[in-house]
Amino acid sequence: MLTAMGQKLFPYFTIPFCLMLFLSPLTLPLVSSQLNYNFYDYSCPHLSMMVGFGVWSALQNDTRIAASLLRLHFHDCFVNGCDGSVLLDDSKYGSERNAFPNRNSLRGFEVIDNIKADVERYCPSTVSCADILTLAASEAVRRVGGPYWRVPLGRRDGTTANEMDANTQLPSPVEPLQNITAKFISKGLDLKDVVVLSGGHTIGFAQCFTFKGRLFDFKRSGKPDPSLDPSSLSNLQSKCPNSDASNSNLVPLDSTSTDRFDNSYYTNLKSKTGLLESDQALMGDPQTAALVNFYSTMNQNYFYNDFSASMAKLGNVGVLTGQNGQIRKKCEFVN
Repeated sequence: MLTAMGQKLFPYFTIPFCLMLFLSPLTLPLVSSQLNYNFYDYSCPHLSMMVGFGVWSALQNDTRIAASLLRLHFHDCFVNGCDGSVLLDDSKYGSERNAFPNRNSLRGFEVIDNIKADVERYCPSTVSCADILTLAASEAVRRVGGPYWRVPLGRRDGTTANEMDANTQLPSPVEPLQNITAKFISKGLDLKDVVVLSGGHTIGFAQCFTFKGRLFDFKRSGKPDPSLDPSSLSNLQSKCPNSDASNSNLVPLDSTSTDRFDNSYYTNLKSKTGLLESDQALMGDPQTAALVNFYSTMNQNYFYNDFSASMAKLGNVGVLTGQNGQIRKKCEFVN
């Protein structure tokens, strides 16, 4: 997702003072009064168990699914809020699935559909697809060694999807850091959330076309990205030859611990082996680089605590509650 930006966001803070703030004990942001941790306690008391089993079952067959569910949740929330709109079938309700950042890359729809079908059998017309997706993302991270965070519930599902908004609102792996940060701020997130949520790239894969420019023609220079470690460059060029035939080849975002959620993503950035241009760009700005250094050298729990806090903030973006939206019976279709 991320490249260099100025320091206008925090003009009154020096870097050491910012670090003091980041080192302070952190608490989860206040949960929206419209959401409730106990929302389904009586109407669907075994919801968490059903979601957990669905995610566990999917992971037995596909270790990539944890990263896919996390990304699916992020792409849902970043486009007009966490309303499950990304789950709608693109042939009928718009095409967020068909937007350029999502096309032939978003995965995990069938996992959410299967969980929803189980939930409907026990708790018909009760639990939203948006809540199921939010819970599944949390459960997926926990199942691969990451942190656990409680998810406040009560979201309702949207009834429309928007391909144009998906194309313009989702961050791009070749977009300047300044632009990406502006997109985060528009969602009520901040610069720290950019760095923390980028740490989700400690799991998952990227297709070669998303970073191939760094390998052969960085910013149309005809040369590789000089910020990329030479040995890593050679390895990536062998996996992503300079031809269209390699565009869909998959490369791990974090080759150190591909299927394990940890803080090695930040260590990779320090050693100039970040895969995406937007990842490595975090080392190009003093404020984001300070956070990268902090998460790579301190106890991993600091990253876990902050990741949980940022995910809780993300899960509250643009939620529909009360009488807004609906509880879709199938996540692909409006009732």
